[in-house]
Amino acid sequence: MRADPAIDGRDIPPSEITTEADYKSFYQLSRRGFLQAAGLAAGLAAGATATASVFATGFKNLSPPIQNLVKNPNFVSAQELTTWNDATSYNNYYEFGLDKDEPQFQAKDFAPFPWNIEIAGECEVKGTFSFAQLIKGIALEERVYRHRCVEAWSMVLPWAGVPLADVLKRFKPTSKAKYVAFTALKDRSRMPGQNYASLDWPYREGLRMDEAMHPLSLLATGLYGRVMPNQNGAPLRLITPWKYGFKGVKGIVKIEFVERQPFTSWNDTAPDEYGFYANVNPKVDHPRWSQASERKLTGSGFSLFRSKRVETLPFNGYARQVAGLYTGMDLRANF
Repeated sequence: MRADPAIDGRDIPPSEITTEADYKSFYQLSRRGFLQAAGLAAGLAAGATATASVFATGFKNLSPPIQNLVKNPNFVSAQELTTWNDATSYNNYYEFGLDKDEPQFQAKDFAPFPWNIEIAGECEVKGTFSFAQLIKGIALEERVYRHRCVEAWSMVLPWAGVPLADVLKRFKPTSKAKYVAFTALKDRSRMPGQNYASLDWPYREGLRMDEAMHPLSLLATGLYGRVMPNQNGAPLRLITPWKYGFKGVKGIVKIEFVERQPFTSWNDTAPDEYGFYANVNPKVDHPRWSQASERKLTGSGFSLFRSKRVETLPFNGYARQVAGLYTGMDLRANF
């Protein structure tokens, strides 16, 4: 199974895929960034398999490399990757500010470790587990996924992480577990955006159990072969690539198995604009804008207004894998 099969010839040709290395960019790095880059080179020499695309030009504020990361060949794309700089400087993370460029600065000193996650609800194994315990024994892998924001812009990103199903199964959910609820960190002293009532904090999201167990669902711990940057959701965030990006709860501190559809932040705040399922659907517009197309943020040097506008695909291009989850539901019900 490929994660990107529903493109039907609309991919950027292989000749235009992001090139591997422009070593001149190293001379433009800060001393700290240079040392981190050197650490990556040492890791590669030791057998680490961080993505080659991390060598794209124009790096800044690099996070440490992930060791022993394996690229999953079933989750690749011929599309051009969004650059590291764009992926880490254009973020929706209201806990660190409402503007796209605020999180990279507001989250700069956020310390994501140590980190604990509570497991609760309809499962046999409950308790509080460290980040390391949560993913222990599950191989970290890289997957290239499309990322589609409900605001009608998109990226193509190489996430690192573990299959969500592999994590959930170890806690032995019972037959009463119909949904999985996720809760993010609430800490106004560390997350300045939570001092404003833009949302009812903490941020919460949820999936139906079959969605959570789907092979595409990922608990992401990194990006571009590197430890997850703070502004992208360190240390742990949810990735469901067939859904709008707001489903991707960041900074997860609690996972709960529940019997009824859980409360979710944006669906509660504006139910007429943001649904529980939030499946990407070009035929169901947001009340304030069309979802038929999107601005694709790729290449070197971000500019939303110069980026290419492309057609939005049902389920963000993953219809072949996930459409069956919603058989019998109407278009609006699965948004």
